[in-house]
Amino acid sequence: MRRRGGDSFRRAGRRKISNVVWWVLSGIALLLFFLILSKAGHIEPRPSIPKRRYRNDKFVEGMNMTEEMLSPTSVARQVNDQIALAKAFVVIAKESKNLQFAWDLSAQIRNSQLLLSSAATRRSPLTVLESESTIRDMAVLLYQAQQLHYDSATMIMRLKASIQALEEQMSSVSEKSSKYGQIAAEEVPKSLYCLGVRLTTEWFQNLDLQRTLKERSRVDSKLTDNSLYHFCVFSDNIIATSVVVNSTALNSKAPEKVVFHLVTNEINYAAMKAWFAINMDNLRGVTVEVQKFEDFSWLNASYVPVLKQLQDSDTQSYYFSGHNDDGRTPIKFRNPKYLSMLNHLRFYIPEVFPALKKVVFLDDDVVVQKDLSSLFSIDLNKNVNGAVETCMETFHRYHKYLNYSHPLIRSHFDPDACGWAFGMNVFDLVEWRKRNVTGIYHYWQEKNVDRTLWKLGTLPPGLLTFYGLTEALEASWHILGLGYTNVDARVIEKGAVLHFNGNLKPWLKIGIEKYKPLWERYVDYTSPFMQQCNFH
Repeated sequence: MRRRGGDSFRRAGRRKISNVVWWVLSGIALLLFFLILSKAGHIEPRPSIPKRRYRNDKFVEGMNMTEEMLSPTSVARQVNDQIALAKAFVVIAKESKNLQFAWDLSAQIRNSQLLLSSAATRRSPLTVLESESTIRDMAVLLYQAQQLHYDSATMIMRLKASIQALEEQMSSVSEKSSKYGQIAAEEVPKSLYCLGVRLTTEWFQNLDLQRTLKERSRVDSKLTDNSLYHFCVFSDNIIATSVVVNSTALNSKAPEKVVFHLVTNEINYAAMKAWFAINMDNLRGVTVEVQKFEDFSWLNASYVPVLKQLQDSDTQSYYFSGHNDDGRTPIKFRNPKYLSMLNHLRFYIPEVFPALKKVVFLDDDVVVQKDLSSLFSIDLNKNVNGAVETCMETFHRYHKYLNYSHPLIRSHFDPDACGWAFGMNVFDLVEWRKRNVTGIYHYWQEKNVDRTLWKLGTLPPGLLTFYGLTEALEASWHILGLGYTNVDARVIEKGAVLHFNGNLKPWLKIGIEKYKPLWERYVDYTSPFMQQCNFH
């Protein structure tokens, strides 16, 4: 019996232990459950999705646009869009000569703008009710504009047609302006013609004047003295030539060493001699020699190919009729001055002055404002021509002056080679003769008998003749452009020789007014002959 009692005691103890374990586990489970619930109550909320920014938000901020204007149901925006479209149609209506419709559109634009203005003043959005009639009236007009084919494509076509018509008118006006400007440039002013006549009369009437000049030239050894500064000018313009000589004399540090060799034609020969004989005392000791090219025995058609060309009837017709190429050649290339041998004598300087070794060539449309004696000591490095280059811009390179579609030009000359200027050139006549430069000139003139290598003028053949034989001079020696364009005042001030190249010569009424004083300061307006011929 005891045995059974002991077993019962042991069973009861086991039940107690198992119950305790079960309660402990249940408590842990409950504790875990409460812990989970408490943590769940403290879970942080997810971050909100950021508001999307559109790529034109910065533009909207910069324009200070309101949310009401950006709303897809905005009445104000609809009115604004109508106004913008209506303004475009107003322009098209005016271009189409539909002025009444343009006026109707403009009136309706004003009504719409007043509607927007009133809403902005009271600071409240427009309502559909108050804007309905305005939007409807504008919509009717816009629809009417569409029915009239007031669209962008049509407008573009009309504008293109208008632009083309204006371009044609401008081209016609430009051509006429160029033609009349060329005619004005070619005209001899009455005062200049008068001066030539009066001086010629004075020369033949005043025997003492002839005798004085003849005696002076007979004993003047300076004309062939190569230690002096020799200048040459080829011109039939007495006043222009006198300005070149006067300005050189007045700005020379040693005028007694300056010798001017002037060559003119037979018509102006007596007048030129009379002028410088009368004014010799005002030249500060400068020596002046006057010749006429008709006296040069070597100047004949058998030696000078250009002389034969100038005497050709087709060439003269080319200049004076202007109808044999349907106007394809610009009028500036038809200037009859190119028929004058004075324009071509620059290629025969060694023949004109056989005793000289170095000479400075000056055009008659220049003004000298610095001493030029330093030009005679410049080393030309065995080159023949010293000149200022003009290749700062592409239109002054060789391809501008020559016909590069011709194989003879294309095979001999670099199209991008620098051009240079005639008008102030230092010529080494020793090297000229040694290299037979005049022969080179003859070669190219004969090749251009049909004018296919270049149009007329002296610069293109000069570029060919002195190709590879030209030494670049410092730019301030020769300032170009005073006869056709604006030149920087600082550049003019530093320039030694100012060139009035172009049609607007300073002795003409069409000359550029602001540059005329640079030339007129060397004109002797006190001369009785100038006053008699109304020079002022």
